[in-house]
Amino acid sequence: MPSFKVKVKWGRELYPDIDVNTDEEPILFKAQLFALTGVQPERQKVMCKGGILKDDEWNLQLKDGAVVLLLGSKEKVPEVPQTPVKFIEDMNEAEAATAMRIPAGLTNLGNTCYMNATVQCLRAVPELRKALVNFGQDTSDSGSTASTVSSAMKIVFAQMEKGTTITPIVLLQALHRASPQFAQTGENGTYRQQDANECWSEILKMLQQKLRPLSQESDGAIAEKKTHNSFIEQFFGGTFEVKMTADEAPDEPATISSENFLQLSCFISMEVKYMQSGLKSKMKEQLVKNSESLGRDAHYTRTYLVSRLPAYLTVQFVRFQYKGKEGINAKVLKDIKFPMDFDAFELCTPELQQKLCPMRAKFKEVDDKKMEVESQIKQTAKSMEIDEEIDESKYEKFSFDDDLGSNNSGFYTLKAVLTHKGRSSSSGHYVAWVRSSGDVWFKFDDDDVTSVTTDEILRLSGGGDWHCAYVLLYGPKLLDKC
Repeated sequence: MPSFKVKVKWGRELYPDIDVNTDEEPILFKAQLFALTGVQPERQKVMCKGGILKDDEWNLQLKDGAVVLLLGSKEKVPEVPQTPVKFIEDMNEAEAATAMRIPAGLTNLGNTCYMNATVQCLRAVPELRKALVNFGQDTSDSGSTASTVSSAMKIVFAQMEKGTTITPIVLLQALHRASPQFAQTGENGTYRQQDANECWSEILKMLQQKLRPLSQESDGAIAEKKTHNSFIEQFFGGTFEVKMTADEAPDEPATISSENFLQLSCFISMEVKYMQSGLKSKMKEQLVKNSESLGRDAHYTRTYLVSRLPAYLTVQFVRFQYKGKEGINAKVLKDIKFPMDFDAFELCTPELQQKLCPMRAKFKEVDDKKMEVESQIKQTAKSMEIDEEIDESKYEKFSFDDDLGSNNSGFYTLKAVLTHKGRSSSSGHYVAWVRSSGDVWFKFDDDDVTSVTTDEILRLSGGGDWHCAYVLLYGPKLLDKC
């Protein structure tokens, strides 16, 4: 009987009908108790008939209807400071920024920096945090891998709100279950390093199955609202218009199709020096295929143009190339410059460009006023605090009225950078760099969190053994209401 229900008694509280699935790790049951009580798994003592439940073994003989005793408090007992207190007025600018707001770091559980860096970057999206808060696990689907990963992400994000170091064992176990390749171990029994972009894609794939789209508020518009199947598709998903033309048969009708994407790829070659050119390099390609009109193989041109821009645009730098002899994904260290503010207008279809123009005109109007009277106008695009919700009333909408989660201007601001240091995707180290506000960023090196400036972010473009940008996350550029 792997699945049944128990009663959990915690202090004066009694929680009936709590699901237990002994096919899952006990730590996931503790994660359920955390969601109910706020007692973090590492501070829980789950007892039944005198025994204490372990994290990795069902050592208690639980049965349907059993009463389980939970011991543990929500908060830790304050400890005496190990180092002398340093007052803010005695700190430099970087120290003061760190002292006033230090986001939560994540413990490295043995070559899990790839997962930690991915989580920190995704947490830079306030709408994703909101979607996870709203996520409620369906009891009929509690055992699915997508549901388990979504629940684990919700738990980790909730723990991180407290601003202390978190041990993300629940998420790691859920990720291992969803994608067993991440659970591979080396000769010494420790986990092997994994590719952060693969982890990023896997987590989004799991969330895409479970997170419902945010609702579009009624504003009296006549236009039909665009519907989305999931939050990830809504805020991270874009669409390509793919056009195929026959170079040798001008009269042959072009074929046009659509293709969805969750990230754009920046391909690196000898000629590519900037992200924009790396993105465009593979959006037009030559190929040979059979032509029905000519009755033979012929040369075709396939072009990709974006017909829908998501609010949050992910760009992956294709830095790893597989080398068969060595059996590794060798890294391309070339310096590729990326912008702090990115304009995707050139990548779009003419139809989308036309739709973007009204909002772009508003940006230009504000920029023109700013140039005329620099001292009398606020900054037109403010960065979001990573631990605070956006006051949407202060800004123009960044989505089209009929498509919540889209980008209505083509303008983006860099929100987070995931970097890799090393020569192979199966080795080295991953770090997240997330914008806090203005010129202040946070460097998340697992549980070591420090504040840095924009100048240090610009050094992440590559060209040596220092951290190289691997995945970039751009958010919508925000425009103050006049």
